[in-house]
Amino acid sequence: MFGTIINATAIVICGFIGLLLKEALPSRLCDTITQGLGLGVVIIGTTMALETENITLMLVSLLLGAIVGELIDIEKQLKRIGDALESRLKNSSNNVSLGFVSASLLFCTGSMAIMGALENGITGTYSILLSKSLLDGIFAMILSSTMGIGVLLSAIPVFLYQGSIALLATSIKPFLSTAMITEMNAVGGILIMAIGINMLKIKEFKVGNLLPAIIMPILILWMMGLWGL
Repeated sequence: MFGTIINATAIVICGFIGLLLKEALPSRLCDTITQGLGLGVVIIGTTMALETENITLMLVSLLLGAIVGELIDIEKQLKRIGDALESRLKNSSNNVSLGFVSASLLFCTGSMAIMGALENGITGTYSILLSKSLLDGIFAMILSSTMGIGVLLSAIPVFLYQGSIALLATSIKPFLSTAMITEMNAVGGILIMAIGINMLKIKEFKVGNLLPAIIMPILILWMMGLWGL
């Protein structure tokens, strides 16, 4: 839970700084910061992905995860929620609600939120959430300078969402092998790389539709164990 507390605190503090700065941040500075952070995210993801001990398992997990994600069309569902919220708030002058919804979707729908909370709950470390806190802090600063105090309130769903995942991960930890955790982190690294590439605007990956790939190593290794493979 400590990593989640750091993450939520970073959003509040940096969001407050953004309120003080208002529109003092030029767009070119925001673009350069985003590019630099994007490069850092790619490196983080690459480092995690290289820890795999079974490249075939990683590829199969990505394949199956992509199939499941596309069948469910997670990206479309997330967009539908966002469009519905935007539609309801479009004619409203309540910038608090708009900032809250926009920031909450941004901070909660990435794979770093899931992977970071799982890492924190299972291993007790929070390196992913520290990196996410840096990213969320920068974005909170930028968003709050234009959308107002509602961005700071997004720390609440971030805390509840990631905290719940971390607590659940603690419960299932005894049932997870070292190999499961290693391969799950490696697949998560691929998704984190995709987030970084999206930030750099090199190519737009539908990361949401790849999220099921994270749990595939657990399911595959569990079935292999049942079959004695």
